[in-house]
Formats: sequence, C-alpha cells, structure tokens
Amino acid sequence: MSTPAAPVTLADVLALDLEAEADRIAASLRDSLSRTLRKRGLVVAVSGGIDSSVCAALAVRAVGAPRVFALLLPERESSPDSTARGRLLCEHLGIAHEVVDIAPTLEAIGCYTARDAALREAVPGYGPGWKQKIVIGGGLDGRYNHFKVVARAPDGAEVTHRLDSAAYLQIVAATNFKQRVRKTLEYFHADRLNYAVVGTPNRLEHDLGFFVRNGDGSADLKPIAHLYKTQVYALAGHLGLPERLCNAVPTTDTYSLEQGQDEFYFALPYARMDLALWAFHHDVPAADLAAHLGLAPQQAEWVYDDIRAKRRAAAVLSAPPLPVT
Repeated sequence: MSTPAAPVTLADVLALDLEAEADRIAASLRDSLSRTLRKRGLVVAVSGGIDSSVCAALAVRAVGAPRVFALLLPERESSPDSTARGRLLCEHLGIAHEVVDIAPTLEAIGCYTARDAALREAVPGYGPGWKQKIVIGGGLDGRYNHFKVVARAPDGAEVTHRLDSAAYLQIVAATNFKQRVRKTLEYFHADRLNYAVVGTPNRLEHDLGFFVRNGDGSADLKPIAHLYKTQVYALAGHLGLPERLCNAVPTTDTYSLEQGQDEFYFALPYARMDLALWAFHHDVPAADLAAHLGLAPQQAEWVYDDIRAKRRAAAVLSAPPLPVT
C-alpha cells in the first residue's frame, strides 16, 4: 500500500532563506559582470511591477546604486500608476533613471495602426475611443487554447468576440513592438554606459514562454528566472521595497483595458500556477495537485497539458538562431 502524499502548500515548497538567496544572486551578478561580461554596471527597465522592482533592488545590492541605471518606458496605453510606481522605486533605491515615452516611435512604425486594423476586422464598429484587451480560454476545459478580444466602446458598452488566427497573430505581432522598442532603448543605454542589461522574467514567465523573443526575453543577465512569482513577492518584502510595490497586482500593462496575466496567458492566477508548475517539475500526480488546488482531477491533467504545450513554445522562443549548414 502506498503512503499518502503529504500535504503540499506554497509555504512548504516555495519557502526560501531570503537573505541567503538575495546574497547569492547579488554575488552571481557581480561575478558575471566582472568576469564574463566585463561591464561596469547594470541597466534595468522598470515597469512598476514586482519583478522589475526586485531586479532593480538586487542590482543595487550587487553593484551599488551609482552603477545602476533605470529606464521607465511608458506608451499611450500604459497605466499612469505604472510610471508612478516606477518613479517611487527609483527614488527609494536612489538610482539614476530616465523616462522615455515610446508612443511616438510605436506610432511611426505602425504598432497602433496595424493592431487597430485587425481589431476592426474582429469587432464591428471598433474605432477611436474604444479600449481593448485579449483574453485566453480553453485550457482549463481540456480544449485548445483560443483567444478572444474584449472591447469597450466610448459609451461603456462591452463586447467580446473570438479572434481568428490571422487577427490574433496581427494583434500580437503589433503589440510585440512595445517590448522590442523598449529593449532597443535598454541596449542603447547599456552600450552608452558600458553596462549590462538585466532581464526581469520570473520562473513562470521564463519557463512557460511569457515573453517576446528579441523583446523582454532578451538580456545579458536574468537574476530571478529561477524564482517562482510567490518567491519574488517574498523577496520584495525582505528587501524592504515600499508597500505600494510589494502589493502590486501582476498585469500585462500592454492593452488599454486592465488585463491580468492569467487572463492573457497562464491557466491559473500566479499563486496557484506556481504550485502547479512546481508540482509538474516534481512529478506530483495530477490527482494530488487537484486536491491542493480545489480542482477536479481532470482539470489538473489539463493544467499539466497546458504547461507542456507552453514549455514547447518557450523552447522555441529561447532557442539561439539556427545556423544553416
């Protein structure tokens, strides 16, 4: 007879010695900077979210505030609170920073025009004054993931339409300009200062492909790519970041309607997704995961299927260019 599995909670499996982990990451950043990259400091693009805030704080711990440079890169659909929180972080850490509105660049290269053309095909009447976001569905129901656009008219009326493949791909291709333009500016300042670029994805994003190739997926160093989102939040508190940052709710800050990351990409909210990914990597049976998360066993199997599919996509996104031989 098999022994029943011990209860698994986030506190059990994701607990960290936070001081030791912060010291280890800082030491690794210093060593990589001096020995491998041979750079003088670190550039971090801060969004006002928890991940970039923790990365900036770790950068300061590693090399000191005078050798960290932050960028705040809003555009016309960014939340004003994101920039406010980014400024708060820079002031708290005492790091030099610059705010660059990337909207004119995005306008010039057709980001908004291409996106809106696809939206007009999907949403009758879509035009100036409308707001929108993309939401995901299907995975928790055992079906292929599919995407819908939620659009709000100027009078407040809201409609939802399923996107066909062509419209979805054009919308995503256009919005990916945002991450790629930001990364271009990060590398401009890194080259100017002889600094290295810090990437800010956590383990959920890094492992499951929630990043843009040659956009926010590009970096010289990724200090929290091994940490689950729950651990990043814990580290933020330990590092003494302002409460306003420690309590920030994860959003994509990419579409004009507020959008949670689980709406757009992940099958579950981050705390439950952390446990699901941990369970997947540790071969926890789906039935046990279901009991911990309050899901039906079949739903837990579907979560694992979704993780496998996203990891396959992430492997392609992370792969180096393929040489033709």
